[in-house]
Formats: sequence, structure tokens, C-alpha cells
Amino acid sequence: MASEEKGKVRKGFYIEEDLLGQVDSLLQQADVKSRNEFLNQALKFYIGYLTSEKIENYMLSTISSVMHATVKDSENRMARAMYKLAVETSKLSHVIAYSHGVDEETLLKLQGKCAEEVKKINGAVVFEEAYKYQNV
Repeated sequence: MASEEKGKVRKGFYIEEDLLGQVDSLLQQADVKSRNEFLNQALKFYIGYLTSEKIENYMLSTISSVMHATVKDSENRMARAMYKLAVETSKLSHVIAYSHGVDEETLLKLQGKCAEEVKKINGAVVFEEAYKYQNV
């Protein structure tokens, strides 16, 4: 009756003989006094394991969706910034073309030189280097 007061109930179940032998051999290592205590601890452990697996899957899906949203937001900000930069570059190109009257052949040579330079420096254009090239 004392065990019923602690919220425990008596239930019958089947267990494989060799499994019961393993339980008996591990009672001391588990620091328990009875098979019943061992089974209670084992069940709590297994329930915790199954629950943590569900929590882990939930956390992984939550983190994944947060990361996806963060990357998507960054992509949108970068796309807007690149659009604004392209508009400014287009304005500069028109102003320079209008004010300097560059012929088509020179423009094609410049296009090739700039494409090669940007490829060589991996897009890290330095104004001072362009200035030196034009004034040497």
C-alpha cells in the first residue's frame, strides 16, 4: 500500500529471460536495490531519450527555418543594394560618355581591359590603380 501512496501501480508484463538476467547483473552498477527500481529508471531514461529526439528534431527544423529566413532577408537587402549601385553606375556612365565623346573602338578596348582587370583582381577595384594606369 505504501507504494500505491507514491503514485505507483502494480502491472504485470512479460520480459525475455536473458534480458532479466542482464537486469540482475546490472543492479549494483545501476545503484538500485530491486528489479522494479531498475525498470523504473530504465523507462525514465528511454522516455527521456525519445522525448529529446523529438525536441532535437523540432529545434533543428526551427533553426533551419530561422536561418532560411535570415539568408532570404540578406539576399533581398543585397539585391536592393546592387540595384541601387547599378543605377548609380549607369548614371555615371551616361555622364562620362556624354562629356568625353569616347569613340566605339576605344570603348570596346576599354571593355576588354576592364573585364580582364576585374577578373585578375577578383572584383576588388581600386580607384588609385586606375588613376595610375590612366596618368602614366
